[in-house]
Amino acid sequence: MHDYMISQLSKLSNISAAFSSGKNTQNPTAAGSKAKSLKKVNAQNSRVRKGFADIINIPLLVVTLMLLLYGAIVIWSASLSIVHASLSRHLLGIAIGLVFAFVMWSFDYRTFANLSTVLLVIDLIVIFLPYVPFLSYSAKGMTGWIKIPGIGLTFQPVEAAKLITMLYMASITAQYNGRIDTVRDYAKLCGMLAIPFVAIILQGDLGSSLVVLCGGAVVIMMGGARKEWVLSTIAMLIGFVAIVLASDSIVDQLVGDANSLLRDYQMNRLLVFIDPEADTSGAGYNLMQSMIAVGSGGFFGKGIGNATQSGQGFLPEAHTDFVFALLSEEFGFVGSVVLVLLFFLMLIFTIRIGMKCETVYGKLLISGIVGMWLFQILENIGMCIGMMPITGIPLPFISFGSSSMMMQLCIIGTVQSVWRHRSKAA
Repeated sequence: MHDYMISQLSKLSNISAAFSSGKNTQNPTAAGSKAKSLKKVNAQNSRVRKGFADIINIPLLVVTLMLLLYGAIVIWSASLSIVHASLSRHLLGIAIGLVFAFVMWSFDYRTFANLSTVLLVIDLIVIFLPYVPFLSYSAKGMTGWIKIPGIGLTFQPVEAAKLITMLYMASITAQYNGRIDTVRDYAKLCGMLAIPFVAIILQGDLGSSLVVLCGGAVVIMMGGARKEWVLSTIAMLIGFVAIVLASDSIVDQLVGDANSLLRDYQMNRLLVFIDPEADTSGAGYNLMQSMIAVGSGGFFGKGIGNATQSGQGFLPEAHTDFVFALLSEEFGFVGSVVLVLLFFLMLIFTIRIGMKCETVYGKLLISGIVGMWLFQILENIGMCIGMMPITGIPLPFISFGSSSMMMQLCIIGTVQSVWRHRSKAA
């Protein structure tokens, strides 16, 4: 038995030695060829990854998708108790918006750099589309909508006008190549911005006009306007607003029209902002209910579908204008912080794209877009917690509304186009 075990171990030893000998005598040329092939495949994969990152800004893409997902969850939650909050319509707006984003990404944004006059004409046509008889459509008491013949879809043209205005303002400001040397040139740029601003004001859409004004103002400031000119303009605007507010009732009596300067609801919103408790059952009702919703959410929120203020109808427009209040009630302070962090990252990534862009036009365009986004975010969140006057400005990527969603994604596509063509030679 002992001899048998020794013989078996000897056989195994011989087999192992033979295997090792065969392995060591493998053709070195074949091994080297295999290693080179592996390196070539890895290099190709690296180039593919690098090539994708050259044409798509991955951080901005990721944070955009996260915002879209977060918004879809909020609207789905709202649809559980709010009849008009349709998740399918929300997703349709996202789908169409992604198509618009792809088109804008595929397009070289620099084509618009020398089309300032054309862009201004298109901007005004888009703004006044709701006045065309066969297109005009009234929604929620406003006539700033159009209904597309044949398919029956409704759209708010002023959302498209926001992006067109930024393309237009960046185009005329870029002509000064970062140096606005005279007051005359500065006044000219302010006058050009006033054209779409006043056109939107005439429709009674104060919120959208302020978005355009803020975005355009950032373009002018980043375009080389002197600090003293900007401060003087701000002082004059404050004085003008004060005169309008003080003379509104007098002008109404003289003209015989209660809406000659400011509409009643606009004046009421300003008064409620100053004193939220002045009319808690009237003009101040929405604000009070919004603040109650935000506060009742606590740290972690009440959970999906458990929002009492919006779910039981106490908070009007909970899925549109006051969507942040709905979000805060259901997801609490933690959910609100997550949303603010996502917005912060979106703005930071967009600013970085502008910094890496080699053209003045691209830098100014990015500046205007960041200015619009920042104002919309601060205004919508601020009005829900009583820190800003109430307006009808939607919260980007979160509020229910196909028009806003489609154009926000179109803007994302424009920013990605700037990234794709950030080099002058690209």
